[in-house]
Amino acid sequence: MKVAIICEYSGVVRDAFGSRGHGAISYDLLPTETPGLHYQGDIMDFPVDYWADFDLAICHPPCTHLAVSGARWFKDKVKEQKEALEFVQYLMDLPIPRICIENPVSVISTKIRKPDQYIQPWQFGHGETKKTCLWLKNLPPLKPTNIVEGRDNRIHRMAPGPERSKERSRTYTGVAEAMADQWGGLNEL
Repeated sequence: MKVAIICEYSGVVRDAFGSRGHGAISYDLLPTETPGLHYQGDIMDFPVDYWADFDLAICHPPCTHLAVSGARWFKDKVKEQKEALEFVQYLMDLPIPRICIENPVSVISTKIRKPDQYIQPWQFGHGETKKTCLWLKNLPPLKPTNIVEGRDNRIHRMAPGPERSKERSRTYTGVAEAMADQWGGLNEL
């Protein structure tokens, strides 16, 4: 299966699919943190038909102007939020048979459509909370793989700093492995 991991610098999801024999490549404006197939640059530089060769896309659009955790600043970010929503819609409309858009609770739910699923890290082996929405195209909801005790709110309480946004956006390995195990084995449409 050929998999595009869009807006991922960490390589966590890319590597989960790659370790299972899939042709996975990550795309981000930032360099990758781990060796592997990675395109550093703007995905909008590719013509839309470039994406037609992929079987699956897992997309992590930036949530800076979308997440309800920043709602108090929305009135000052009208243009930025409009552009962010247009990017999400662009990702949803890519000519790829199966797509997952991942984001925290955000205005995507009211401005585009409701998510198909909410997941938490504690459902996939991590004793933390971070309610995450998944908008799915031709994909079944993820099934929890390892429900654990503990409900630490580490992400919400993370101190300000230069690496905060990167750390808050990192996909948990248990979630990435569930995606690769459950969605990587789907038959062609």
